[in-house]
Amino acid sequence: MTSTVLKRRALRIEQHPTIPLYVFTLAAEEVHQVADVARISRDEAGKLIGYQRPEKKQHVRQILEYLDSDEVLFPNGLIMALPASVRFKSSPGPSSSDGLCTSGTLEITLPDSPDAPRPAWIVDGQQRSLALARTRNTRLAVTIAGFVAEDLETQRDQFLRVNTVSPLPTNLVTELLPEVGTALPTKLSARKLPAVLVEALNHDKDSPFCGLVRRPSTTAEQKADAVVTDNSLTTAIQEALNSPSGAFFPYKNLSNNTVDTATIRQILITYWTAVRDTFPDAWGLPPTRSRLMHGVGIRSMGRLMDRVMMAIDPASPHALQQARDELALIAPHCYWTKGRWPDLNIPWNELQNNPRHISTLSNYLLRIYVQEKAKAA
Repeated sequence: MTSTVLKRRALRIEQHPTIPLYVFTLAAEEVHQVADVARISRDEAGKLIGYQRPEKKQHVRQILEYLDSDEVLFPNGLIMALPASVRFKSSPGPSSSDGLCTSGTLEITLPDSPDAPRPAWIVDGQQRSLALARTRNTRLAVTIAGFVAEDLETQRDQFLRVNTVSPLPTNLVTELLPEVGTALPTKLSARKLPAVLVEALNHDKDSPFCGLVRRPSTTAEQKADAVVTDNSLTTAIQEALNSPSGAFFPYKNLSNNTVDTATIRQILITYWTAVRDTFPDAWGLPPTRSRLMHGVGIRSMGRLMDRVMMAIDPASPHALQQARDELALIAPHCYWTKGRWPDLNIPWNELQNNPRHISTLSNYLLRIYVQEKAKAA
């Protein structure tokens, strides 16, 4: 069967020295033929594939209603990652280029079968692309900005950058960041190391969080076990990294911008293993049955980690037992699965993942720890 080649007038933009960028148009019905959506998921080996969030049905429906109306102005274009197989032929004559862009014809080879993989990927505008595929206005001209990049790393990098105006879900960004190897904006760069550590905690066999962290790629079958939201764990790690009193702050070298990630990982494994061992009846349960697994519990115990682990050498063979001994001081005063927090005057299941309850519970745990420590001295 002969392949179909789609030809469109295009501009090649002189922007990046090695990544070609083209601006062209497609008819609404052609968008679905050319590009697919890379849904975020994981393969059998646990490797992250894709990067797009799930379809927002109401959002798509609203766009579709507009596209199907009588008079449509649709300047919101799409950004696509194009395959290396695309061909660009510049127009003849010196007037085809002005030093910033070159006019010509872009050729995209389409698959022979509707079930075959499409040659391009939607990097930005997936909800719009879904609506365009369903509109009655099939010949509506749609503006496309396409850059040639078959590797997922470049696509993810661009996906994160173009979605800074309308922020992506925090947990989606958290899961994608470890897979991006290029230089990131300062705000995203600060979140990358915590995201990498959460990734390790969820997959390393010696981690007490192995398989317990819920992420955008978590499948329906895995959700019964994935009881901890990655946002809470990531934020707890960020606080320990960025606060001068945080457990991880001493392992940041601010003069050369390096971090001792191996030691930080060991501290995390040691501390949270001790938490699991101290509260076995509350560990691994859904947040509705255990506030230890809830955002308020993860964040508050994360703040207690700063005080507990500051006095423990993570390289010591006795570190885990020392952490258990420290946490034993607060264990009788905790009500993760039943009862009422006495000083807080609140039932265990009414604690919420909001700033007030996180601060109140953190303060309570730290006060009890300091009081019990003083008694034991």
